[in-house]
Amino acid sequence: MDHVSKIDLNLLVVLEAIHGQGGVSNAGQKLNLTQPAVSHALARLRSLFHDPLFVRDGRTLAPTPFMRRLIEPLRSSLRSLDSALGRSERFDAGETQAQFTLTMREPAEVLALPSIMRQVALSAPRIGLRVVPTRRRMIEAALSSGALDLAIDVLLPLSESVRRQRIAADRLVVVVRKGHPRIRRGFTLATYMKQGHILVTARRKGSALEDLSLGQRGLRRIIRLRCRNYAAALRVVGETDLVLTMSERYARLLGAGVTHQILSTPIKMPTLDAYLYWHEAVDDDAGNRWLRGLVMQAFLLPARQRSRA
Repeated sequence: MDHVSKIDLNLLVVLEAIHGQGGVSNAGQKLNLTQPAVSHALARLRSLFHDPLFVRDGRTLAPTPFMRRLIEPLRSSLRSLDSALGRSERFDAGETQAQFTLTMREPAEVLALPSIMRQVALSAPRIGLRVVPTRRRMIEAALSSGALDLAIDVLLPLSESVRRQRIAADRLVVVVRKGHPRIRRGFTLATYMKQGHILVTARRKGSALEDLSLGQRGLRRIIRLRCRNYAAALRVVGETDLVLTMSERYARLLGAGVTHQILSTPIKMPTLDAYLYWHEAVDDDAGNRWLRGLVMQAFLLPARQRSRA
């Protein structure tokens, strides 16, 4: 206990935040502290531990071997203390000052953020949200470290320490330009397969959900364009004979129902499901529960359709 008595608990909170956020500035944003305040806390910690704790690695701070050994017991202790204190702490969205960090991809951002921020503006004026890009293979680690409060993505193979809830199930449709010369007399599987296709993805290689259904029939589409943005893909569709398979809800939100033709897929395809993820450590956290409620409300999936994976 002699070592613990020499350390301000607030310094340990800052230390965990720097590790989780990968830098002083991001840690300050998470804790609502200025960058000089976080830098001063880090300097005190380095003096107390007689270790640099972090070294510069490009734009981020990488933990030293000592810090890597320290982080898990530190994080576990802070969570236990926070859980004990949180049982008697009331979360008041109207009064609490906090910032939550989420990761989600383009369709979810456009579909959900307006509704979420409308509710935040109405009932939580001191709460801020930050949406950041996160590689799928890093989502579990980011949720575990606290770098992320929530994640929205497709069904992912994460461990049981990550809770999940299905929040959306949308059917796939095919979008083509009005007056497409080869899709005037019906839309069959043969017609679909003869077209050049657009695949919206952030990956350099790989297929999409619809390709799984086609692959079961021994079919493979001709991908003429891979791009990262659905709005750009729809503009290309409007000016070429390429076709795009995407979420119906997102297609209509982007105006495709007015500017393009929206067709049913020629074969039955699985729904495009979205899942909400959070770490078991915040399962009972009042603030995280409040935010999860906003997200679920934004997607408006009927309760009878929700199922835990």
